[in-house]
Amino acid sequence: MREIDAFDALAAGKSIHDDANFSWRVARHPRGNVTPDDFNWAQGAIPEPEPGQVLLKTHYLGLAPVMRMYMMGGSPSGEVPLGIGDVIHGRGVAQIIKSRNPNWREGDLVQGQMGWQTYKVSAMTPQEKFFPMPKNGLPAALGSGVLGMTGLSAYAGLFPTGDPRKGDLMVLSGAAGGVGSMVSQIAANVVGCDVVGIAGGADKCAFVRNHGCSAAIDYKNENLVERLDALRPDGIDLYFDNVGGETLEACMERLRMHARVVLCGSISEYARTDPFALANYTRLRRTDSRMQGFFVYNHIHRWDAVMSDLAGWIREGKLKPVQDIITGFENMPKALAQLYYGQNVGVQCCSVRGEPKDWR
Repeated sequence: MREIDAFDALAAGKSIHDDANFSWRVARHPRGNVTPDDFNWAQGAIPEPEPGQVLLKTHYLGLAPVMRMYMMGGSPSGEVPLGIGDVIHGRGVAQIIKSRNPNWREGDLVQGQMGWQTYKVSAMTPQEKFFPMPKNGLPAALGSGVLGMTGLSAYAGLFPTGDPRKGDLMVLSGAAGGVGSMVSQIAANVVGCDVVGIAGGADKCAFVRNHGCSAAIDYKNENLVERLDALRPDGIDLYFDNVGGETLEACMERLRMHARVVLCGSISEYARTDPFALANYTRLRRTDSRMQGFFVYNHIHRWDAVMSDLAGWIREGKLKPVQDIITGFENMPKALAQLYYGQNVGVQCCSVRGEPKDWR
């Protein structure tokens, strides 16, 4: 049995119903990629909201590689570190079904920190970063990814951090992933960059060529260095990094004058015992270039403007939203594992209950 298939056995026999609250909790801190033994399925009573609180019913949940760090007890996004038995952190789309808070109405749809659970009582504090979902004619599912924190990450990494310019010779790693599949399209179709995407496998490379990239490099089956030389003989103006490690190092060797390097993610390094040591950072000095990271929650003040821009580009056809939606709350662990086994295309999400009725 392949490692990823073991998650099907974990989900077998599990399902949710609306008269109880179901959750996935940390069974143990992961070592390497997540495994079925890292997750625990729990069932409890639906909580009742107190004055100032609301009761939320989960419809969609988004997934991101950082969730493994949460499960390990880390706190890369300022979240409360998770211990054994805690509900796993995660953002999603939910509907308010009971409200004892005058600022929030029953029936409203929101996007925010739900955790891996089918119901949640919340005081809607700023720390949970809940935002109302606008009725813009687009599917509510997009709030769990493209019109959620993944979309904000793509925008914040590309624009205020990367400063893209029309005609930039750009390279994008993780181009078939959640952030990457958005960055490629926005850079090409909105800004006018020429984007070379790096992805794993022939199918993913075909996908990225249909989503903003003029060419693709299959890092699993091609020599990355040789392909970079062939596709970027004049160097790189903008490198958007989602993977870190040797890919970052190879792109650093090819910086043009005044190039920009965006540090968004480092999924290739998450399971390493020792951190990757970047040996050629001095290329930044030689080319008057800059390498800059960003923390998505530092850009939360841009939320309304970014969501408006993204929704507009979707309606204009400049951004095709790609969400890899797995159905069934029981499949949340498998959905997370797919990120580490390279099986997702676009933003990885889970449909817990599907689209809410009579909302759009």
